[in-house]
Amino acid sequence: MKDKGRHSKVVYGQVKGPYEQRSVKSRIEALFLDNIGKVLDRQQIIEVARDPKTGKEPENWHQRLSELRTDDGYTILSWRNRGDLKVQEYLMPHGTKRQNAGKRVKPSAGMWIAVLKNAGYRCEWSEGGQRCGLRQGDIDPIGGGCVKLTPDHKRPHSINCKPDPQDPSQWQALCGRHQVMKKNYWDSMTEKLNTYAVVQAAPDAEKREVFRFLLQYFGYDMRNGTIIKTEESHE
Repeated sequence: MKDKGRHSKVVYGQVKGPYEQRSVKSRIEALFLDNIGKVLDRQQIIEVARDPKTGKEPENWHQRLSELRTDDGYTILSWRNRGDLKVQEYLMPHGTKRQNAGKRVKPSAGMWIAVLKNAGYRCEWSEGGQRCGLRQGDIDPIGGGCVKLTPDHKRPHSINCKPDPQDPSQWQALCGRHQVMKKNYWDSMTEKLNTYAVVQAAPDAEKREVFRFLLQYFGYDMRNGTIIKTEESHE
């Protein structure tokens, strides 16, 4: 665990519920308000974000969490800005909203349709020459959940926070997983690549390759399901 510094001992929250609000964001908001000053983890948030009737996990719960910060003005801390939190842990220290919170600029309804048509109604994320291509309503084979395409401005928000809502060239359609990946590739707090987020979003086969590489790098080997120390290490 990171240095806790001046922070007090971590207290973990719990899912109280039932959370039957109509929207994913409202259910996540209620969870945090039930646990002011307490740490919540990813699994607890996903549990509450699920549709209370169907039990379906929303693919875009990460975005709804982000909107509670940016659009609604809540302070929600993570490992990036509080040293005693682990990755995938979050804490709302108080329920006061910032007065200067503002809505993100979005393309107009007509322009969003144009962007979707240009995208072929598929996620436009491209990596290594391979396009994501997930359609609205598909089941994400990696992240799980039902895909919802949402507008993304191509230039980072830190560079251009007010893209033209009428200019289709400034927008692209992304699935929720790749919205999060785009945001998390670069950690503006450390000015370093957020390797954890990249590995987290990678397919299972690639995660296993990274795992084997790290074992070898640190001088370990996997034999019959047991990790053992070997002679070589690149530390």
